[in-house]
This record gives sequence, structure tokens and C-alpha cells, in this order.
Amino acid sequence: MHKGIMLQDKVAVVTGSGRGIGRDIALEMAAQGAKVVVNDIGASVTGEGSDASPGQQVVDEIKAMGGQAALSTDSVSEWNSANRIIQCALDNFGRIDIVVNNAGILRDRMFFAMSPEEWKAVIDVHLNGSFYVSRAAAPHFKSQQSGAYVHMTSTSGLIGNLGQANYGAAKLGIVALSRSIAGDMKRYNVRSNCISPFAWSRMIGSIPTDTPEQQARVAKLQKLGTAQIAPMAAFLASDAAAECTAQIFAVRGNEIFLMSQPRPIRGMHTSEGWTPETIAERVLPAMKPNFFPLETSNIVFSWDPV
Repeated sequence: MHKGIMLQDKVAVVTGSGRGIGRDIALEMAAQGAKVVVNDIGASVTGEGSDASPGQQVVDEIKAMGGQAALSTDSVSEWNSANRIIQCALDNFGRIDIVVNNAGILRDRMFFAMSPEEWKAVIDVHLNGSFYVSRAAAPHFKSQQSGAYVHMTSTSGLIGNLGQANYGAAKLGIVALSRSIAGDMKRYNVRSNCISPFAWSRMIGSIPTDTPEQQARVAKLQKLGTAQIAPMAAFLASDAAAECTAQIFAVRGNEIFLMSQPRPIRGMHTSEGWTPETIAERVLPAMKPNFFPLETSNIVFSWDPV
């Protein structure tokens, strides 16, 4: 791993950084000079159990390469424990400059069969967790007039995927959260951006492979390394990204995309007001050519990763 200086003397919290994308982001930020709080409860993909060893291994790796790191095993999904994650940075390194909201779990199930518990568990970690950890850091960012948030979203929310109503809703909610943070904290020189990562990790290892098409899709995904996400996270956390806030980037292998955000694309008006009948007669035929198709992420990103 190369040594850089883009994050020299900055302190970063990376949630869910015991494995996968989070681990690689923590290692990259340490290589760029940051002091890193490695936060991971060591749970299974579905959120059960806890194990300090994955996070401790990443701390040991960072120290072995001459960096500074501390372990946090608190959960992001509760307000008090999320505050302890930020406090870990203050206790060990005296400040907080970067928050990467990466922790996540999956409870995939078709919407018509999804239980309230499966819904709530995913919302609690992804959406509530991103709010809790971000909010815990906010007073410190505000008082020091600087700070950077990097949140993980997903094409499951931006575009859509089957069997992921909980995950997709949480991930699109994170986009709105990030944009709100960017707006509310702009005056304090605090930035907030999202990354939508494509990478093979434990989190997507549960994608079904029942059909040849599904098997082919998974084979492509398995070629995408989690380490390829880390440079974008490190850049967004650095001062080099000072002009970049409220954006959504997708990273897929060696490809980087700026993703669109909802804006009006077609409008109609009438001086006499609309009725259900005139909407059916005039608005529907005019707007139907511009309707968005019901697609999933693999249809929109139909070409092989570079």
C-alpha cells in the first residue's frame, strides 16, 4: 500500500471497518496519514452476534504499517453507543475530522413476505446509524469549522433491486440525510457526500445464484475488489474535495460515476385546473414517454466492469 499525505493529522471514524469495504477504507485513510478509529461490532451479515477480533486485526494492520488506530466495538444503531464511537476518537486522538458511515447489515426478503423486524433491523443500522454517528460528530465539526462526512448508499435505493425494500429505503434515505447535512452545515465548512459502491463483499455474498443469468452477474461482481472503493472515500474526506458536497458518486472497479439526483424533467399546466379525467386524457399521454422504466441495478449497469 502506498503512503500518502492527503489526510495527514486528520482523525477518521470508519464504521463497519472490520471487514470488506470498511476495512479497506480504514487502511487507505491510515496510509494517507489519518489516525483511524476502527469501529466494528463483528456481527454476522444479518447483524447477529459480536466479535472484537475483525476490528482488532485492522487496528493491528494499521499499527504494523506505522499508523495510529484505536478500536471501537460500539453499535451504530443506538444513540448512546454511537456517541461512544465519536468519543473514542476524542479520547484517543483529541479530535474528529472525518466520519465514514459504512456499517451495514442485510435482511433480504421479498416485500410481501418481509417482517417488521427485518425492516426495522436494517433501518436501524443503515439509516438511524448514519444519523446517530453523524449527529454525534456534528457539534465538534461545527465548533472547529471543518469536517467531512462520507456515507455509503447503494443502487438498490438509487435504482432498485428485488427483495431489498428495507435496504433500498434505508440507502435512499441516506442520500437525503447527506444532502440535508450538506445544507445545514455548509456555513461551518462541513461537507457531506455519498458513495454507491460496487464490490464483492460479505454483504452481497447472499445474492441468489439460481439461474445462469444470476450466476453470470455474481461472477462479474466477484471481480470487483473492495479496495477499489477506498481511494474515493479518502479523496472525499480530504481537503482536496473542498468544493465537493451534496454529491453521489458510484464506484465500480476502475469506473467512477456522478449519479443524477431528482429534478423536474417534464411539466404541464392548465389555467382552469386539473380533474382526474383531464389528467388521464392529457397529462398521461404527454408524460408517459418520459416515464422511468421499472429497472434493477444490473439492467442500468449492463456492461462489464472495467
